[in-house]
Amino acid sequence: MKKKSSPNLTIKDWNILDRPREKYLSKGFQSLSNAELLSLIVRNGSTHESAVEVCRKLLAKNSNNLDLLADCNTKEMMQVNGIGEVKAIAIQAAFELGNRRRAEKVLAHKKIKYPTEVVELMQDKIAHLKHEEFWAIFLNNSSIILGIDNFGKGSVGFTTVNISHLIKKGLDYNATGIILCHNHPSGDTRPSKQDLQLTINIKEAAHLLGINVIDHLILYKETFYSFNTEGQL
Repeated sequence: MKKKSSPNLTIKDWNILDRPREKYLSKGFQSLSNAELLSLIVRNGSTHESAVEVCRKLLAKNSNNLDLLADCNTKEMMQVNGIGEVKAIAIQAAFELGNRRRAEKVLAHKKIKYPTEVVELMQDKIAHLKHEEFWAIFLNNSSIILGIDNFGKGSVGFTTVNISHLIKKGLDYNATGIILCHNHPSGDTRPSKQDLQLTINIKEAAHLLGINVIDHLILYKETFYSFNTEGQL
């Protein structure tokens, strides 16, 4: 007779101090691995694997890189056995909350002085998109944020921007400064010839109406190119 194989241990079978939830309660989040943290989000695993084991496989599929995992869509996550649609959406929601928290930190201060603050503010909007979008942040003389608006959505490498619409919005806000911002899904944050020309066109149009283009940032995830820092303005 064929010997029956023993089923894999579930988290409930583990030593209580090795269970992610109990481990957190006794030692804090810093004691948990990335897989253990993810297991708290997905809550349960598959028929034969614990939530932690499923999450280890999900991370391994993405080179154990949280940044790569954050870029995955629902279908890509669901390729790992034990990750269904509900779990995949829960993981994506956790990443989105993290991005929004970063943006709220900047908005709480209401002022923008450095390019890194723009990156923090725009992370949840464009940094991880797979198509280009063009945004503008409108400021007053004290660098206080008056508004943030989207002025273009395009393909992977091109976005059309209505300059007159952008300048009109600046006048509506009574802004004295604008920070331009768009993303490069390719990962190369260096400006193209079209980026350079567009920046010049917006700068000239804004100047005629007393609005200063303070900077133009090109983002890809955590990396960025600042026209101001690079002497392009």
